[in-house]
Amino acid sequence: MKLSKNFSLAELTKSQTAERMGLDNNPSEAETENLRLLCERVLQPIRDHFNKVVTISSGYRNEILSQKIGSSNKSQHCKGQAADFEIFSVDNNEVSDWIKENLMFDQLILEYYTPGEPNSGWIHVSYTKDINLNRKEYLMAFKENGSVKYKPITGLSTDRYVK
Repeated sequence: MKLSKNFSLAELTKSQTAERMGLDNNPSEAETENLRLLCERVLQPIRDHFNKVVTISSGYRNEILSQKIGSSNKSQHCKGQAADFEIFSVDNNEVSDWIKENLMFDQLILEYYTPGEPNSGWIHVSYTKDINLNRKEYLMAFKENGSVKYKPITGLSTDRYVK
């Protein structure tokens, strides 16, 4: 099933962990509709702008799968509202800045990015169907003393990397 011109339901629900554990990771109709909106309004415009393949590392995951991988069952991934991705050969920082400046989103997180290492980390982006509920929250995720920390990203300059 196609969710947009270049994205399929299969690639937004694929999970090696679910396959290994024999878990059903099929979204409901409402979750599928959320995935369609995420693809049409965020992922497809990214694909069209950069004219490169957007590789999804994590899309929809049901609550059980989310818990199995150590994530929250309250994650927007569990609602079909979020995806983690990369565009190989394009700096993740460049992609996330472009999203911030050009698209509507709920959360945009540059995860575990290391300045000077363009392919480090990945990008998490979420979108809610009620456009007024999209917070346009732009964050950086990093590890500090063994735990995950988040810090807001302001502006589009390299000074954001100073902790």
